[in-house]
Amino acid sequence: MDHIDAYWRAANYLSVGQIYLLDNPLLTEPLRPEHIKPRLLGHWGTTPGLNFCFAHLNRVIRERDQDMIYIAGPGHGGPAAVAHAWLEGSYTERYPDVSQDVEGMRRLFRQFSFPGGVPSHVAPETPGSIHEGGELGYALAHAYGAAFDNPDLVVACIIGDGEAETGPLAASWHSNKFLDRRRDGTVLPILHLNGYKIANPTVLARIPTGELIKLMEGYGYRPHLVGADHEEMAGALDTAFEELAAYKAGDAARLPMIILRTPKGWTGPKEVDGKPVEGTWRAHQVPLPTVRENAGHLAMLEEWMRSYRPEELFGPDGRPVADVLATVPRGERRMSANPHTNGGELLEPLRLPDFRRLAVEVKAPAAQSSEPTRVLGGFLRDVIAANPRTFRLMGPDETASNRLSEVFEVTDKAWDAETLPTDENLGEGGRVMEVLSEHLCQGWLEGYLLTGRHGLFNCYEAFIHIVDAMFNQHAKWLESSQKISWRRPVASLTYLLSSHVWRQDHNGFSHQDPGFLDVVVNKKASVVRVYLPPDANTLLSVADHCLRSRDYVNVIVAGKQPVLDLFTMDEAIAHNTRGIGILPWASTDEGTEPDVVLACAGDVPTLETLAAAALLREHLPELRVRVVNVVDLMKLQPPSEHPHGMPDAEFDTLFTTDRPIIFNFHGYPSLIHQLAYRRHGHAHLHVRGYKEEGTTTTPFDMCMLNDIDRFHLVMDVIDRVPGLGSKAAHLRQRMSDERLRARAHTRDHGEDPADIRSWTWPGGVSAS
Repeated sequence: MDHIDAYWRAANYLSVGQIYLLDNPLLTEPLRPEHIKPRLLGHWGTTPGLNFCFAHLNRVIRERDQDMIYIAGPGHGGPAAVAHAWLEGSYTERYPDVSQDVEGMRRLFRQFSFPGGVPSHVAPETPGSIHEGGELGYALAHAYGAAFDNPDLVVACIIGDGEAETGPLAASWHSNKFLDRRRDGTVLPILHLNGYKIANPTVLARIPTGELIKLMEGYGYRPHLVGADHEEMAGALDTAFEELAAYKAGDAARLPMIILRTPKGWTGPKEVDGKPVEGTWRAHQVPLPTVRENAGHLAMLEEWMRSYRPEELFGPDGRPVADVLATVPRGERRMSANPHTNGGELLEPLRLPDFRRLAVEVKAPAAQSSEPTRVLGGFLRDVIAANPRTFRLMGPDETASNRLSEVFEVTDKAWDAETLPTDENLGEGGRVMEVLSEHLCQGWLEGYLLTGRHGLFNCYEAFIHIVDAMFNQHAKWLESSQKISWRRPVASLTYLLSSHVWRQDHNGFSHQDPGFLDVVVNKKASVVRVYLPPDANTLLSVADHCLRSRDYVNVIVAGKQPVLDLFTMDEAIAHNTRGIGILPWASTDEGTEPDVVLACAGDVPTLETLAAAALLREHLPELRVRVVNVVDLMKLQPPSEHPHGMPDAEFDTLFTTDRPIIFNFHGYPSLIHQLAYRRHGHAHLHVRGYKEEGTTTTPFDMCMLNDIDRFHLVMDVIDRVPGLGSKAAHLRQRMSDERLRARAHTRDHGEDPADIRSWTWPGGVSAS
C-alpha cells in the first residue's frame, strides 16, 4: 500500500498546486503572495477521491495487464486527471514543454485554469479523457458506449453523487441490459459518495446504506462498500475484477460496482475561519479563497501542501521518485495513454456498400413517390452486414416507426434481459440499440464514436431536443479536439431526424417542432453540417457522405412518408455535390432573368413549392419562375462563415439581387434569415416555414396552418412580384378559395382532398 499511498499523495499535491500556484512548485522557499495565482479557480472537493481511484486502478492494471480506461463523471475534478497524466508521463509526451521536472511542474501549475492555459475540467486537452464532465449526467452512458464491441476493455466509471441525482444517469444504470458479455467489454461503476454538491447534501449519500444497496441490486449490480481506506479499496477492486472475469465467462449474472465513501475535500483544510471545510460543501471549489490577501490563509495553504511530504515524492529536480511510479503501468496500458481514449488512432473506415445499387428508378421527375427512410433502411442493412463490429444504429424505440426495419434482416436489437415468446428481433449481439431514452442513445453513441467506431442516431425530430445540451457538449468537444494536434479525427455523429414536423399531423402539436436545426446552426462552422434531402435518392447519397465524414455533427432531416421522386441517382449525386441548385424542369426562366425565385428546403416544402410552380405555369404562363432546391443548408452562408458557404457572385447568380425570393423552409423562418442576412438580395427574401402553428389535423392542413402550402405560395408571388397584384387579383382570390375548400374537406371527411393527396407534376416531364 505504500506505493499506492505515495502516488495518491503526489497526485493530491499536484492537484492543489494547479489550483493555487504560479511559482515555487516544490516549496523550496516559504510561500509568498507572489507565488499565488491572482484568480483561484478549480474544484478541490472531488479531486482527492478521483486521485484515490486512479492510484488503485493503476495497481490493478499493472498486476493484471488489464486494458482499461476511465470516465470521470465529476469532470470538474480536472486537477486530478491532469496530475494523473503528468505522473504517468503521457502529459509530457503530448506537451513536451510541460516536462517531468521542476520547470515542467511550474508550467503544469501555472497553465491550469489560467488565460492561455488549459480548462479546469477533464477536457479534450487532457490525455486519457473522452468525457469532460462539464455537464453532469452522462458518464455511465459514455462508459457503456466505450465498452460496446471492445471485448477486452474495462471502463472504470467514477460517478459523482451529485451526478447520480440526474435523470440521464438514473436511466444509465440500465445499460447493463444491453451488454453482450462475449462481444463487449465491461464497465465498473464507482459511485463516489462524498456527501455534498456545490451547496447542498446529495441524495444517495443520505439514504440508509441498506436502501442504497437494494437500489443498486435492483439495477442489476453487485455493490461493494468501501471507505476512505487503502486496504478496503484494494480488496474491493480485487474482488470486483474477479467478478468481472466471472461475468465475462458467463459464471456470474451481475456486474460488480463499488460504492466509495470519502470526505469531500479529503486531506484538505479541516476548518477555515472557524467554519468546517473538509467533509462539507465548503470544500467543493477553493477551500482557501483569499490566500494572496490573507496571511493566515497563505500559511494554511503551505501547511496543507507540505502535509503531503513533497520531499518524499519528488527529487530535487522535480521528477517523481521511484516509489511514486512503482504502480504506474507501461506504454499504452496507462489510462492516460490508452489508444481507446484517442479513438481516431483505432478508427477504421467503414466498408460502405454502393448506395447506387439501391437507387429508386425515376423516369420522370415528381411523377411517382417513395418512402425515403424505407429506402435508406436497405442501405443501413447493408452497412451493418459489412461492418458487424464497428457500426451501431441507435434510436429511442423508433427504428421500425422511422421505416428502417430492413436492418432486422441482418441483425437483432441488443438485449440481455428477459425475453418472451411475443418479442421480435431481440438478441445478444444485436447492432440496433433501442431504449426509450434519447439521453442513453446519445451517450452510448458518443462513447462509441470517441473510442474509434461508427454509428447513426435516428429519432423523431421533435424529441431530439431532449439531447440539445448533450449535442452542445459533443460539438464543443469536437471543436476543441480539432485544435489539438495529437487528437486524431473520429467518425462524425450523424443524426437522422424523421417523423418530422410536417408529417406529425396525427400526433399533434407536441410532436411538431423543427427547432433542433436552430440549435445546431449556432455551433462553429468547423463542426456542424445540416442536410435536407428532398427525396429517396438524395437521402441515400447524403447518408453515404455523412457516414464517410470525420469530426462533424451531421443532421439529416428526411421523411418516412411517401414523397415525390425528383432525381435520378446521377442527378441526386450531382445535386448533393452542389448542395443547392435549379430544378430546370420546374422552372420557366431559362435564358432570361426570372421574375421570381421559388426556393425550398425540405421534402414537404419542396412538394408544395413544386405544386405552386405548376399552378403559376398554368395560370400565369408569362411569368418567369426559377425553382431552387437547397439540400445543404450551410450553402446559404458566405464562405467566410462556413466552409460549405456559396460565394456571393454564385449566390447572386442563382437567387438574383433584385427579384423576389419566396423561400419555403422546413423549419423556423428566422433561421434562413440568420444564414442569409449578409446576402445582397436579402431585402427581397421572404421565408415561409413553421411558425408554431400545429394541432392534430391532416398533412395539408398543417401546411396551411403555417402558410407553406402551394396556394399561399402563389398568393405570396402575386403580392411580391411588381405589377402582378391587380392583374392577378382573380387568381389570388381563387387560391384563397382553394384553401377554404381544402380545409372544409378535411373537416367533413377527415382527410385531404384527393387531388392534393395524389398530386404529381403535370405533363410527365422527362427526367434528363
